[in-house]
Amino acid sequence: MAETDTIPTHADFSAEGTTLSRSVFSAAALVGDVAVIVGASWLTGIAYHWLAYGDAGPLALFLNAGLATAVLFVAFGVLSGAYHHTRYLSFRSHATSVVRLWTLAFLSVVLLLFVLKTSEDYSRGAFLLLYAVCPIALLVGRYAMVALVSAANDRGLIASQRLYVVGGKSDIAAFLKRYRPGKFGVKVVGTAIIEPRQAGEDAEDAAGLRHAVESARRLNSDSVFIALPWSDLATIDQTVKAFSKIPAEIHLSPERILERFEDVSLVQRGPLSSLQLARPPLAPYEVIFKRSFDIVVASLALIMLSPLMLIVAALVRLDSKGPALFVQRRFGFNQKEFRIYKFRTMMTQDDGDVIRQATRNDPRVTRIGRRLRRWNLDELPQLINVLQGHMSIVGPRPHALAHDREYEAKIGSYARRHNMKPGITGWAQVNGYRGQTDTDSKMEKRVEFDLYYIDNWSLFLDIKIMAMTVFHPHSYRNAL
Repeated sequence: MAETDTIPTHADFSAEGTTLSRSVFSAAALVGDVAVIVGASWLTGIAYHWLAYGDAGPLALFLNAGLATAVLFVAFGVLSGAYHHTRYLSFRSHATSVVRLWTLAFLSVVLLLFVLKTSEDYSRGAFLLLYAVCPIALLVGRYAMVALVSAANDRGLIASQRLYVVGGKSDIAAFLKRYRPGKFGVKVVGTAIIEPRQAGEDAEDAAGLRHAVESARRLNSDSVFIALPWSDLATIDQTVKAFSKIPAEIHLSPERILERFEDVSLVQRGPLSSLQLARPPLAPYEVIFKRSFDIVVASLALIMLSPLMLIVAALVRLDSKGPALFVQRRFGFNQKEFRIYKFRTMMTQDDGDVIRQATRNDPRVTRIGRRLRRWNLDELPQLINVLQGHMSIVGPRPHALAHDREYEAKIGSYARRHNMKPGITGWAQVNGYRGQTDTDSKMEKRVEFDLYYIDNWSLFLDIKIMAMTVFHPHSYRNAL
């Protein structure tokens, strides 16, 4: 179907072998999630009680908690469309979805137990273990389900959405060649050529258009896709009017320019309609979620690490003349200036229009400063910046103002780093891109990793980066 001359005026591709309903796979995914949550609740409860108290614990309570959480998890999932079979053709969005739904369901159960005054019956340790373990188990299950659905779809075993394509001959050929809808859980059951000459007041009654509508109806089409240039308004209008007589979705093929954007959506505000080509990295609820996570982690870290920070401050003062803290202006979210706090690791404190980067064996770095940089301990005062709201625990690392201005002029996408709050640690740093950037290519790689983080943020990714910051050797590479 890729060549224009192989498309007849009307084509019927409805013949098909034995297939399974899409609802079968959706139901299997739902049941799988319930089984994983209940099983994880039961096993983590037993494991915790066995290690803490030497017995299996109240098994019925573990099962009840698991069932309640599972019911809420799948309910929220159904409402958000998480079990539509097309969601299982790719694993890309599942990490964010699972962590969001799991946290919402988990907190709802905790709140419910508190209101019912039964929270004391449950072990806090077992609950925390369940919260940490279950998302991992769910993601393993989702990965297996994605593999199963993708394999079944490739073999034509899923009763896919039935698509009927109408439009110009070359437009249909280009559509089928470019998008390959069969790869996305869609089956093209037929096509019809609609020429511009049919447009007009009586176009609806034209034999070709009328036959196309009857063909789409006979083939039980779920969706009708109009593959016509947007400039052909008359033909599009009459085609929509004709196909509105059958109970099917009607879609208009996108213009080629829209393929450059990954997140296009139609936004309607009263009489104003527009195509949204980009959005802020985080939705409002994600901003609240990430900020709450930052406050909790920063507060706990400051409490636990305050003795260490006092010792480090004293060592800095004893090692060389000058204050314990180094304060410098940086660009934060939306390029708003703020003052960043670090333990001083150098003899001098630059904050002007020209700043020389620290280099390996830099004589300006103090003895204690070299060790602080090696173990990332000089960044600990930035926990205060997090509580102030200027920074996040995880995000693109902020650079000196002079370096920001320099690289913004060299790297076109550099400024996008400021679309999210800067972090104490980041995706680039745990992948080894920290320290001196003595070549433009090093900064380009750092920006590449920063933008990946911004475009793929999830709480799961934040937790992964935090763990890598402490345990992964790349986090300590290139320390000066």
